[in-house]
Amino acid sequence: MKPLLNTGLALLAAMSASAHAVTAPDGYELVEKGRYIATLGDCTACHTSPGKPLFSGGVAIETPFGELLGANITPDPVTGIGRWTFEDFQNTMARGHGRNGKQLYPAMPYAAYTKVTREDNLALWAYLRAVEPVQNEVETNQLPFPFNVRLSMKAWNWLNFTEGEFEPDAEKSEQWNRGAYLVQGLGHCGSCHTPKNLIGGDRRDGTLKGGELQGWMAPNISNTAHVGLAEWTEDDIVQYLKTGANRYDIASGPMAEAVEKSTQYWRDADLKAVAVYLKSLDHEHEKPEPLGANDPIMTAGRSLYEDRCSACHTPDGEGIPTLFPKLANAPLVNARDAVSIIRVVLAGNRAGTTDAAPTGPAMPSFAWNLSDENIADLLTYVRNSWGNAAPAVSADEVRKQREALQSQ
Repeated sequence: MKPLLNTGLALLAAMSASAHAVTAPDGYELVEKGRYIATLGDCTACHTSPGKPLFSGGVAIETPFGELLGANITPDPVTGIGRWTFEDFQNTMARGHGRNGKQLYPAMPYAAYTKVTREDNLALWAYLRAVEPVQNEVETNQLPFPFNVRLSMKAWNWLNFTEGEFEPDAEKSEQWNRGAYLVQGLGHCGSCHTPKNLIGGDRRDGTLKGGELQGWMAPNISNTAHVGLAEWTEDDIVQYLKTGANRYDIASGPMAEAVEKSTQYWRDADLKAVAVYLKSLDHEHEKPEPLGANDPIMTAGRSLYEDRCSACHTPDGEGIPTLFPKLANAPLVNARDAVSIIRVVLAGNRAGTTDAAPTGPAMPSFAWNLSDENIADLLTYVRNSWGNAAPAVSADEVRKQREALQSQ
């Protein structure tokens, strides 16, 4: 545990004036509660660079408009948040305002964090004040003109941001409300899993229906058939978030990082609450007709699959639970955008590791010996076999992804 700056009682006393009479436990318990809240919010993902001190900032955050860097949120008084008050922090979480009044960019997911209760923010603030201060100057705004002009965020907020704490639904259970609070707020799941409009805001008609992020497709995580989690049980969801794998899928890309750094450490009761909430979100989806098995593209793709893929993913696409992902009737395979599976075939992938599953299986890259047309045929076959039905993949889509990977 990181050393406290003061004793627990002194810490609580210093904050009490700005806490507006929020009832809190003693200082140690408050800090430990805040540590868990930081885990729920996956704060390390954006604020801790690999090999660098905790929360010292500098993590590159890729956006469609350019790059931002995660801020230093240690209590360093010069380069961190050491001179902030709790009210400054509350304004950041609830409104996206920095201490100097400047509007933050929504790469800091204040559109979700606004739902976090003041009481939880107080605990998180206590924890951040207790970590080791690190002097590390970070210029967070790396965006090109005109996106580096923060004044534009006023219009963005007007169109995309609704301020306010989470309000429980009296007609739902306590467990459901806890799950909704975590998904909508601290977990900020919609930041990745909700499709975005042209200016990067959440599409209000697409909550958790899947969105593209940094060259990956964050899949539909609602209880929608064919493209969502309708086939998954609550226990399947809990296992996936706890271990990074279940009988259907294995976490990869940004989701593997989220499991490694955050969800594997969530309490089982919170994981169950999230599962209950997600399973309650039903969306309609019209399943398309798959390509016929005798289509020339399907014939070519089948040959490639049998030669390159069937040994691990099995001839019928069922895979091997927790080792090789199931491709048959798989939500990610059926997603409207095939960017994730194109990326995995081109670049290969290693699954994330967790305390419960410390050995992550890997898939090799096929970019060196499969052409763009080969990969397009292969993935079109996978997306239209064993109960799957999704648009064909074009060689042009593969080419664009190959070029993007080569430029990284």
